[in-house]
Amino acid sequence: MTKSNPGLYFEDFRVDMVLRHATPKTLTEGDVALYTALTGSRYALYSSDAFARDGDLDAAPIDPLLVFHTVFGKTVPDISLNAVANLGYADGRFLAPVFPGDTVSAISEVIGVKENSNGKTGVVYVRTTGFNQQGEAILSYVRWVMVHKGDLNAPAPTPVIPDLPAFVAPQDLPVPAPAWSGTYDFELAGSPYAFEDYQIGECIDHVDGMTVEEAEHQIATRLYQNTAKVHFDAIAQGQSKQGKRLIYGGVVISIARALAFNGLANAAEILAINAGRHINPLFAGDTIYAWSEVLDKALLSNGHGALRLRLIATKNVSAYDFQGSDSPEAILEFDYWAAIPLRSSFVS
Repeated sequence: MTKSNPGLYFEDFRVDMVLRHATPKTLTEGDVALYTALTGSRYALYSSDAFARDGDLDAAPIDPLLVFHTVFGKTVPDISLNAVANLGYADGRFLAPVFPGDTVSAISEVIGVKENSNGKTGVVYVRTTGFNQQGEAILSYVRWVMVHKGDLNAPAPTPVIPDLPAFVAPQDLPVPAPAWSGTYDFELAGSPYAFEDYQIGECIDHVDGMTVEEAEHQIATRLYQNTAKVHFDAIAQGQSKQGKRLIYGGVVISIARALAFNGLANAAEILAINAGRHINPLFAGDTIYAWSEVLDKALLSNGHGALRLRLIATKNVSAYDFQGSDSPEAILEFDYWAAIPLRSSFVS
């Protein structure tokens, strides 16, 4: 008998199972600095206390994706330690801002299971909720992950596939954190473009690329305390189909979102995750490029609108050479809502 945690295998999951995850993590300014160093993110709201105070906040909040990855990392030892791959996301909402000094914890409920036809793996669906130190929900999302079976003779469970919304409806979006009761400085934010300047169907090439090195992606994944074996164990992964370590999909999301600053600098605050899927794997030495499509627009309160954005990340080819989501160069499709100021509400 071992005292080590071998992780759960597919046959260990049951619908309605509730998992309370270790370990609570206090997010600090050091975490924020390291996240910025690893992603290059430069949205003004998350970079400047002074800028955030203009939005009636006490200080710059923490980038929602750093919060998301931290909550996600809490779940890995219980849900995806024995995963083949994380497959997708849906119905995510960022419910409250998180600031340096806040402590994040997480609880997940299993809401679906389905064994694959090969009898060796299955897909597990979970809804995860992140909390702060006051027990307030700060984040909720669904993800599904393919997990190895530990006992190939274990009987297949009755399939349960949750009914998930195609997207978060505009009326269900959280209220943006900054109030911007005074002015919004478009020049300091890095772009002159407001809600009124974006059109449904418009596509934006974010131009820049970022090559991901072996050490960088492992540091980023450790920052989130994500312990999935596929990202770290070169010996074990040498025996896999790919023959090398996979880069955590969250690294792709954050870098693509950081690249999206060039064209969407004022769409800083992510309000909801509608859907997301990792299309093909990314490896050290690959270069990420990104572009966005405006899928929808909605008017919100507090001088904000919201853009529904489809963020596409590719590897080793620019957006100009992208051949579609079925091409081997496609690595991420991420559908989300972001708050953006209305020019008509502010004097720049």
